[in-house]
Amino acid sequence: MTYELQRFRLDGRVAIVGGGSGGIGVRTCAALAGVGADVAIVARSATRLDEARTAVEKSGRNALVIAADMVSREQAELAIEQTIDTFGHVDVVVNAIGGGAGTALFRAEQYPDSEWQRILDLNLTTAVHLSQSAARAMISAGRGGSILNISSVRGQLGIDAGYSAYVAAKGALDALTRQHATEWARHGIRVNAISPTFVRTAQTASLLDDQDFYERLVSRIPLRRISDPDDLVGAILFFCSEAAGFVTGQVLTLDGGLTATQ
Repeated sequence: MTYELQRFRLDGRVAIVGGGSGGIGVRTCAALAGVGADVAIVARSATRLDEARTAVEKSGRNALVIAADMVSREQAELAIEQTIDTFGHVDVVVNAIGGGAGTALFRAEQYPDSEWQRILDLNLTTAVHLSQSAARAMISAGRGGSILNISSVRGQLGIDAGYSAYVAAKGALDALTRQHATEWARHGIRVNAISPTFVRTAQTASLLDDQDFYERLVSRIPLRRISDPDDLVGAILFFCSEAAGFVTGQVLTLDGGLTATQ
């Protein structure tokens, strides 16, 4: 049993988490450190970065805090350079930057260009830039690696609520996961994604506080509840570790059974 559990360990590995100060990101940083990884934590602002740093250090691992915007290719490259300068290499990438759907709801025929670009940048461009920068470093080092994208069930399902840009971004992220997995497999780099439905975080609080919305949402989920960041941890550790050594190009839906009913 001890040997089997060792497959999920990340001792000696270095992870970089884009969006590490968000609700999912902070929990991800703690989980990766809990199985032995040192963690670089990337976010646009200092808000909650201390919380993520503390979560890593409580597990006895080293944390590097990087304030940078992954919409910028140059800042993504600098984030990877800082990580390598500090820890020597990078083995795991988690793209947890995203969201914003509830702040940009428009009818499909009226969706404004400015909001379209903002939501695509937040949910797709950030992952492209961090993944590309990390992949170049992984290829150069010849160590292989793992990249995990945090997608959404909305990449698979439409919703009649003005989510055109968000649905498009997450659908593209699912497709890009498969494409990157195909191209980078020759370098020993695995690329996968998890696809949750609503996760209870500060970002979704206003929507979930709407009782009518909450009840309609939960009524469609067979497990009859909303997920918490803890519900994602098992899949995150699986994909980032050697337990998933023969798994790449996959999008795992974590939705309480929602898509099974569609």
